[in-house]
Amino acid sequence: MSSVCLPPAVERSLTRKEPSLWLNPAWRSIEAVQSTSSLSLEDVRGAKRRLELFAGPLMRLFPELIPSKGIIESDLRPAKALQEALMGGAGSPGRWFIKGDHALPVAGSIKARGGIYEVLVHAETLALRSGLLTAQGDRHALVSPEARALFARHQVAVGSTGNLGLSIGIMAAALGFEAVVHMSADAKPWKKTRLRSRGVKVIEHEGDYGSAVSAGRDLARRGSNTYFVDDENSKHLFLGYGVAALRLCRQLEEEGIEVDARHPLFVYLPCGVGGAPGGIAFALRHLLGDDVHCFFAQPVASPCMLIRLASGDGGPVSVKDIGLDGRTEADGLAVGQASEWVAQTVRPLVSGVFTVADEELFRNLYLLHETESLRVEPSAAAGFRGPRWILESEQGRRYLADHALVDGMDAATHILWTTGGAFVPDEEYQRFRERGRQ
Repeated sequence: MSSVCLPPAVERSLTRKEPSLWLNPAWRSIEAVQSTSSLSLEDVRGAKRRLELFAGPLMRLFPELIPSKGIIESDLRPAKALQEALMGGAGSPGRWFIKGDHALPVAGSIKARGGIYEVLVHAETLALRSGLLTAQGDRHALVSPEARALFARHQVAVGSTGNLGLSIGIMAAALGFEAVVHMSADAKPWKKTRLRSRGVKVIEHEGDYGSAVSAGRDLARRGSNTYFVDDENSKHLFLGYGVAALRLCRQLEEEGIEVDARHPLFVYLPCGVGGAPGGIAFALRHLLGDDVHCFFAQPVASPCMLIRLASGDGGPVSVKDIGLDGRTEADGLAVGQASEWVAQTVRPLVSGVFTVADEELFRNLYLLHETESLRVEPSAAAGFRGPRWILESEQGRRYLADHALVDGMDAATHILWTTGGAFVPDEEYQRFRERGRQ
């Protein structure tokens, strides 16, 4: 018996690695949340305005951003064929969409917005402090030779299983920083190769994500000119991720999709340490209130956020505390311990968490390619079972009943949020696809 204070039925399903849906008893109405939160929707809007100021420098550094005028954003696309395939050909009530963060430019994952935002905020801070930039000045100064010489005297470091490292490393190196990424053992070799090709120093660790982050923190403390991007505690990352929610709402309007009590929105987000899905869920709930229902998806071997939320107020816990090893093909989700700060922030906001076996990740990856011609990595397919959990399971039907949604599902919208995969090498992707086909 573990020392973690989990409901017995929840602990049983987790220790047996049985895919399951957990409903969050701490969910609260948005009115109750807003009165206690230390962050607000205005903080997210501030991050959006700041990113827009950085659009010019981003176009200078990354020509692929010129068509989008320096804005890093992904498409929202209908997924009717995938919907029919995953629901057994019979279809299901409501409409499905894919939010394609697997194809975000520059970094190729959901981590692009938050990671790039934090590096730019740090660069802006240094430039302001040195006098290269004024508060109202043109942010193009961030890509001047003088700024590059300044940044070259500073290091930006991060610990990562892969995708955040790509985001931070590529952005920091492009600005001229010494970029260092501490990679955990489960990080894919191609991600390390891509970072090194961009001039990023990669330090490999034998341990898991937590070990890489801890080592990165310790080394950063020893260097006065080192800035460590802390995925577990960074408000800049969190707010940068949250910007996606503002843009999603605009995309929904362009599609003519209403979100209200009669037209509920369900969003399914793959979750590792929690920052990216947490930031998005935070902003969506503050924007759309109780008419949006956010569910996180985690591997059966590494359900760190589920364990933390389900264990109540006992403090940080690891998947190892209940006998799990955290080993999963979903490298971006291979996290043993959730961010304590994010868990506390999203506790009243997230509707639930469901778990998925690795083999289902590959099946979903294969089906996505066959039905929608989209390429993702395994972790990006974690949320695809979400609608079935809601519509077909006992827990899902109970959730719909508790929220008076049973009769409104024909008008519901379901968004499957993909998180990475654009830069997966062809040979590696074909292995993914073949495993899913089998």
